[in-house]
Amino acid sequence: NVRPPYRRLIPFALRRRPHHRASCKWPESSRCLARIFGCLLAIATAFLSAAVANDGEVLRRGLGPEPDSLDIHQAQGLAALQVLRDVNEGLVTFAADGSLAPGAAVHWVVDEAGSVVRFTLRPELRWSNGDPLVAEDFVRGWQRALAPVTQARTASLLAPVAGARAVMAGALDPSGLGVRALTPTLLEVRLEQPTPWFLELMTHPVSFPLHPSAGEDILARPVNGAYRIVAVVPRSHVALEANPAWHAAATVALGRVDYLATEDPGAELSRFRAGELHITETIPPGRHDWLAEHYPEALRISPYLGSFWLGLNLSRPPLADAPELRRALSLAIDRETLTRVVMGAGEVPAWTIVPPGMEGYRSPRDAGESLAEEAREARAKTLYTRAGYGPDRPLRLELRFNTSAQHRRMAVAVAAMWKQVLGVRTELRHEEWKVFVNNRRQGTLTQAFRGGWIADYGDPMTFLGLFRAGDALNNTFYANPEFDGLLQRASEAVGSQRMELLQQAETLLLRDTPVLPLYYYVSRHLVDPAVQGFVDNPRDVHLSRYLDLGEQ
Repeated sequence: NVRPPYRRLIPFALRRRPHHRASCKWPESSRCLARIFGCLLAIATAFLSAAVANDGEVLRRGLGPEPDSLDIHQAQGLAALQVLRDVNEGLVTFAADGSLAPGAAVHWVVDEAGSVVRFTLRPELRWSNGDPLVAEDFVRGWQRALAPVTQARTASLLAPVAGARAVMAGALDPSGLGVRALTPTLLEVRLEQPTPWFLELMTHPVSFPLHPSAGEDILARPVNGAYRIVAVVPRSHVALEANPAWHAAATVALGRVDYLATEDPGAELSRFRAGELHITETIPPGRHDWLAEHYPEALRISPYLGSFWLGLNLSRPPLADAPELRRALSLAIDRETLTRVVMGAGEVPAWTIVPPGMEGYRSPRDAGESLAEEAREARAKTLYTRAGYGPDRPLRLELRFNTSAQHRRMAVAVAAMWKQVLGVRTELRHEEWKVFVNNRRQGTLTQAFRGGWIADYGDPMTFLGLFRAGDALNNTFYANPEFDGLLQRASEAVGSQRMELLQQAETLLLRDTPVLPLYYYVSRHLVDPAVQGFVDNPRDVHLSRYLDLGEQ
């Protein structure tokens, strides 16, 4: 049970609005009948379409919000990355269990210093239009990703490549980047310094090759993966079909995959129960126990390398230059109640930015984690008062998040806790995913906002690097030269010394509080027992080419 103060606030705030019943007056009865007939016709058509789809080997997967972009250099959200990894392939890819495996490169060699990597491409590589795929296509893709005019949203992932930072800053022509095609099947990459996670970066879309004729039309753009995109219907679905030109096309079991966009986890669950989905992107908050009872064979919960936090915009009032206020907001949140009662899907309370599971690394311990509830709240009130706020001058704060029942529950609960402990008056604003991402990136409207990150590679730098001053993904606009210096020194160190520097950097980040860590992710899906080849893994990567449908 929620403890008394929150019991008064959270359930009421989360209560669903009553459904409004439509009524028809007698003079409008014919119009109403026409509407009813139209609805019945639409429903019948939907069922017929579903029946036709079930006749073939069509895998229907939940996608969550629709992709922010299907351009390898503009995509940022998880939905986009999931689709792009199905239709493209990097030098390195993922095996079914989430481990690294040869992709477009059949093997690679790293020199003794760890600063030069040579990839040997498969000689049989082809684009989906039949053109040969050569090493120069990777050079072209990386130069476009880093060039200031066409710079990718995730270009900083390629920063370890020699010259990458200078290219991004406009100080070096893209042709000077440390990547070159030695032969059509041999690609050489020079690194600024040894980068332990570099091979993992090769699984990210920003490192994928680019066809010479790649244009704006996503459907017409040649791809090099197991599937190709055949239809994109906004707010509905992305349809893929097997790519016969892919080098391992004979191993692909399913001829078609449909990704269905559904922002509301409750609606996605309804689609799964109705047989419209084989795999959901997530499960609704608070339904874990019910699903465990009624769908035990379908429910899949697994550890996941990801952290969820609330970001704070440090570029504008009231959170800029207010570290004590930011710390007060963090201490006022009861993470145990949030994860156990509000979210209820196995999430783990978080006080740090880097999640557990990074080999050789342990996050620093936040002092708030060891405080008893009363002491934690008392400390929050003290800092809030010292920041200049109180009953006579309550903080007014806007909390922005993308439209989702899960995120709404989170936001309502956090607002209730801030109100109960500190007296903060929070205005909740939800936005469609693409609008939210754009506003979060620009920072002109945001104050507090939904944030978080899923590991691009198994190293703390994938999280800490988000907070470098000027980084394109630094939506908090945090800037601390000492923090940046620690990251730079860590990039030049190895072993335990490197991990110690990263730990110091995270300690500094937690002190400055540009974000409020709330919980560590778990992956959560409903997977139809008919689906074969779905393997739980910490990356939560499940490429469609490994999946098949058995008896349905």
